[in-house]
Amino acid sequence: MAFRSLVLGDKNQDFGHILENIVYLELRRRGYLVFVGKSGNQEVDFVAFKGTDTEYYQVLLSVLDEKTLKRELGALESINDHNPKFLITLDPFPVTSHNSIKQINALDWLLQK
Repeated sequence: MAFRSLVLGDKNQDFGHILENIVYLELRRRGYLVFVGKSGNQEVDFVAFKGTDTEYYQVLLSVLDEKTLKRELGALESINDHNPKFLITLDPFPVTSHNSIKQINALDWLLQK
């Protein structure tokens, strides 16, 4: 993130992509192999593999807008397996579940494990 700021400066920062990069780096630090996924015509931000475990992640700043929440959940809901699915945001809510998709604040998630 420091190199990005050095090259681009502080203006026009896309905090959504910065948050995605932080989550990606943390997944790698936790020992996961991480890929971008696709479910139908929707993108899943991260498909993370560790041993025989698979987890799915959508990462964005906020899902306070109902349309955004529906779109982001749709990508995860279209995956027809029972592996853990996470929606990571900066929204200041306690851990919430949307049909078994766990929504968690990014800072809380980063402090886990």
